[in-house]
Amino acid sequence: MNAANAAGFANRSILFVLAAALAAGLGLMAAQRVWTRPQAPAPMPAEALKTVRLFPAARALPDYRLTLSDGSALTPATLRGHWTVVFLGFTHCPDVCPTTLTELKQAQDTWSDLPAAIRPRVLFVSVDPERDTPKIIGDYAHYFHADTLAATVAEPGLQQFAQALGLVYMKVPTEGSDYTMDHSATLIVLDPQGRQAGLIRPPLQPADIAADLRLLTERAR
Repeated sequence: MNAANAAGFANRSILFVLAAALAAGLGLMAAQRVWTRPQAPAPMPAEALKTVRLFPAARALPDYRLTLSDGSALTPATLRGHWTVVFLGFTHCPDVCPTTLTELKQAQDTWSDLPAAIRPRVLFVSVDPERDTPKIIGDYAHYFHADTLAATVAEPGLQQFAQALGLVYMKVPTEGSDYTMDHSATLIVLDPQGRQAGLIRPPLQPADIAADLRLLTERAR
């Protein structure tokens, strides 16, 4: 190898070493960015919850607009920032509704120490807008607990809201010209983004509901 070739080989070797060092440095910087990037909280282990059954992924709901007991609108934005338990019912309900609201009251009483800005909520939606005005549904729900949100909406908004949650209801004629309402007894759980995150199936255990919603709330902080 003559002197010119030797010098060229040496220069190429130096360039290869520098290129390799630069690539290694860039790779280290990229790795540091990945490993130091803020990570989202890990999903809540299913075994940590006693009665709430979370879905593998939360489901966004279509827009809706219900009427709260004070006449104001309830939209997805109203529920953001809180875990919310949704229950469908009606004020003429003879058994399931008052029993469920009583059980939810027991769970709500245990949340009173949590800050109001993040405290879990209960939303009671009437499936009987023909008889349940906003004021009537509000008086009924607040008899069980003052913090319960009570809402209603005329058709077809009610049907659309229920279907979005995977719940059903139906008017059932009774003797004379009266009627009652059959409806789902399952409770729907919405996350602080207003998405359908899970459900609670009967029979209800107030202590377990309270523990699960507290755990979910603290986890979301």
